[in-house]
Amino acid sequence: MSGDNLIPPSPQYDPNAPPAPDDAALFAEREPFALFERWFKEAKEKEPNDPNGMALATADASGFPDVRMVLMKSFEDGGIVFYTNAESAKGSQLAENQRAAVVFHWKSLRRQIRVRGLISFVSDAEADGYFRSRDRGARLGAWASTQSRPLEDRLALEKRIAEYALKFGVGEIPRPPNWRGYRLTPLHFEFWRDRPFRLHDRLVFDREAAAQAWRSSRLYP
Repeated sequence: MSGDNLIPPSPQYDPNAPPAPDDAALFAEREPFALFERWFKEAKEKEPNDPNGMALATADASGFPDVRMVLMKSFEDGGIVFYTNAESAKGSQLAENQRAAVVFHWKSLRRQIRVRGLISFVSDAEADGYFRSRDRGARLGAWASTQSRPLEDRLALEKRIAEYALKFGVGEIPRPPNWRGYRLTPLHFEFWRDRPFRLHDRLVFDREAAAQAWRSSRLYP
C-alpha cells in the first residue's frame, strides 16, 4: 500500500471563515493543577474511551527512551498517580532514572497536555487501598503476570492465574510486594489546543523544584 493511501491529507481551512474563539477562557487559570483538573473533567464528558489514558515516557540508565500507554488513577497531592509491576520494563527504568514524562491526548476536544517531572512511590497504604478496589480478576492477574518477561504461550499465563485463584480461594487477595504505585510530581506542564493552519495555542508552566512557584509563558506553534 502506498503512502498516499496511508496518510490522511492535510486539513483544508476556509481562509474566510470566522476566527477560532479567543483562548482567554480556555487558559483562564493561573495555576496548572486547576487548569489540568478543568480540562480533565471536560475530557471525561467528551472522550469515549479512557480519558485517563496517558503515554508514559521513561528512559533507562543509558538514556535510551521508551514509551507506552498507562492509566492515570488519581491526580492529587500535587502529582499524577499510576500503578504497575515494579519489576516490569517501566518499573526497572524508573528505578534507574526517577524522571518521566506523560502526554494526555484528547482527540474529541482537540487538546493535549504534556507533563514532565520527578517520580516517587506512593505510600504502601495508598497502594493497598487502590489494589483492594480492583476487580478480583485484575488482582489475580497482578500475581500471575511476571510483567515484561517472555511468555511461552497464553496457556502458560492462564495456568498461573488458575494456580493463584486456587491459592487464594475465596479469601482476600493481598497486593503483591512488587506491585507499586508511582507519583509523577510535575515540574513542567504544556497545555495545547488545536487551531487552524497548525497555528496551535501552547501555554507552558515551569518550575525548578516542587516547592517553587510556577512561571508561565506562551510558545510559538
